[in-house]
Amino acid sequence: MDQKSIPFKMDRVSFELQEDHDFTWLQSLGTVFSVFDQQDSGNISFGVEINGKKRFVKYAGCRPMAFSGNPGDAIARLKSAMPLYNTLAHPNLIELIDHFETRNGYAAIFEWFTGECLHSHWLFAGEAKHRHPESPFYKYKQLSVEQRLHSLDKIFEFHQHVESKGYVAVDFYDGSILYDFKTDETKICDIDFYRAAPSVNDMGENFWGAARSKAPEEFIRGAPIDSRTNVFTMGAIAFGLLGGEMDHSFAKREANRSLYEVALRAVSHDRNQRYGSVHEFFIAWKSAKN
Repeated sequence: MDQKSIPFKMDRVSFELQEDHDFTWLQSLGTVFSVFDQQDSGNISFGVEINGKKRFVKYAGCRPMAFSGNPGDAIARLKSAMPLYNTLAHPNLIELIDHFETRNGYAAIFEWFTGECLHSHWLFAGEAKHRHPESPFYKYKQLSVEQRLHSLDKIFEFHQHVESKGYVAVDFYDGSILYDFKTDETKICDIDFYRAAPSVNDMGENFWGAARSKAPEEFIRGAPIDSRTNVFTMGAIAFGLLGGEMDHSFAKREANRSLYEVALRAVSHDRNQRYGSVHEFFIAWKSAKN
């Protein structure tokens, strides 16, 4: 049986949902100029122009076409994530401006950042992500090694900050990275699942995250999720953006041997072989660049 779809049209965008929904609250904010409706998290997001200023609006409460869960759970997740954006506020994180309940859901308003998501699966799925000339990931991989090293520093700086605040990153992957190709700016855009440390894997192999960035313990129920887990993730991201992603061979590496060795130690399957903290990893990384 075909999945039911309800078409919507607002200002400059069109999209479909599984059922009707009231978006009058959104239209009262300004002109809707873009929509991101292909997430399986239960969220739908919009670009809205308010008094000449662009904002990014993230919303839970409706049923996007790719969502098979309960909208109530998506609402609870988005609502509970809001304090994280204040606690972990940082120049390299998108800025939360406001958040509020609507009649049927929950909305969060962020400062607009003109970067492109490195995992734009709704436009460039599968091989297209790696090969299509318009794919943000492909374009990013064409940047110089120096530009990408600078970008990685922004990612590591933020996660060192997360660690210093007593938190761990959960569900961080290339889909959480925005890059502005005009200004060479990098921002983190999605920290909804970050947790206070220490934490444990309470979901087993379906623990939040992309398999290519997850540490071995993120597949094992009851395993610790801590700084060493995040060290693995940082190493995995380094291989994704400067090497062969899950192929950790030096042949696929684009930076020097010293940086390769730092990243390789970070992604050790034996937790005890990794750096003890993101801070320690970042010190070794910076040292290896010189």
